[in-house]
Amino acid sequence: MAINFFQEDIKYNLPKKNITKKWLRLIAQKEGFTISDLNYIFCTDEYLHQINVEYLNHDTYTDIITFDNSEEENNIESDIFISIERVKDNAKKEDQDFQKEILRVLCHGILHLCGYKDKTPTETQTMRTKENESINSFFKLAIEK
Repeated sequence: MAINFFQEDIKYNLPKKNITKKWLRLIAQKEGFTISDLNYIFCTDEYLHQINVEYLNHDTYTDIITFDNSEEENNIESDIFISIERVKDNAKKEDQDFQKEILRVLCHGILHLCGYKDKTPTETQTMRTKENESINSFFKLAIEK
């Protein structure tokens, strides 16, 4: 049940790591999944853009790319790359606090691994609802600590 945080080409230290790990496990459990190996790699726009081009053939910038490495059903093994620069930019565009936006992206990756999609308007609405529920649960968990 390892959850790890790494940095590539950027200095970013996620606050409240222990609470965040517990929160991510709770999101997975609520959806009927267990986490066996989950790696978050915080990086720059250019680093993530290169991954997007090389592995997905998408010549676009994005805030997150999730690689599902799981071989067993309802088990999460994944590498999730997050552009801190893109998250900061999106937070400004959406008039959101950066910390809340990073939580949104962290849980967004987990929700994808649990089977949620965001390609259609209906899927996007469901994803947003799940993200908001998850973010609210993080703040409840943080208050309890």
